[in-house]
Amino acid sequence: MRFLIQRVRSAEVIVAENVVGHIENGFLVFVGISQTDTEQIADKMVKKLICLRIFEDAEGKTNLDIKAVAGSLLVVSQFTLYADCKKGNRPSFTHAGAPDKANDLYEYILQLCKKELPIVESGVFGADMKVSLINDGPFTVMLDSDEILG
Repeated sequence: MRFLIQRVRSAEVIVAENVVGHIENGFLVFVGISQTDTEQIADKMVKKLICLRIFEDAEGKTNLDIKAVAGSLLVVSQFTLYADCKKGNRPSFTHAGAPDKANDLYEYILQLCKKELPIVESGVFGADMKVSLINDGPFTVMLDSDEILG
């Protein structure tokens, strides 16, 4: 499982010319799900996400987590985080999870996040989405379950 996290001042997702998710101050989180991911992996990844201290404290140090700043989440599914570009110039997505399983885990992740924070918005799984953001910093972090869980 991979989370590409961007600290944002604002972010939104548009599907078919309609805003389906919008947040101010918080994280835009792109979620990639692989064939081998499970709910147990999602539990650990969401815990890491919520505890990630990348907001500035009063002294300007990145020392605060999303709860400490009353931040929001915009969570967007993105199977392309599992693009394999080792051979040729056209990415392969064979490591990405099957759509049904990936959607179930994506929905599970959303429910976990909603238990932790009052404002959790999302994209639409499998839809053609237009995502816009104002990256704060810029500050972007990749969480990969293979690295985090060892």
